[in-house]
Amino acid sequence: MDLGSQKTTDNIALNKAFTVAMGDAAHVVQCDYLGLVSGRKEPDKLSRAGFTVRRSEFVNAPVINELPLTLECELIRADGGKYFGRIVNAVADESILNSDGKIDLSKFNPITYVTSTMG
Repeated sequence: MDLGSQKTTDNIALNKAFTVAMGDAAHVVQCDYLGLVSGRKEPDKLSRAGFTVRRSEFVNAPVINELPLTLECELIRADGGKYFGRIVNAVADESILNSDGKIDLSKFNPITYVTSTMG
């Protein structure tokens, strides 16, 4: 898939900002849907996935309310379909924090995806 043709990349270029939401095991089906469906073909894909959003307090980009961790980023540069940003804030739901306010991986089960570059 050509990343340059995605609605998200248009929004990053327009707003010079983006968020990176960390999906968790409880939302794997919904997150998979977001990755498979084009926002150009399904403009309401977030609500179809069962997600609601609010505007980030620090950048002009959305925060998905149901996902427990989001990084709010300012765009530094785009280079060959890769986007480089500076994290300006992290939004973490209290449900994944320990008593010191730090992320507790025993409470947070992030979705991870690893591709192999070895032939």
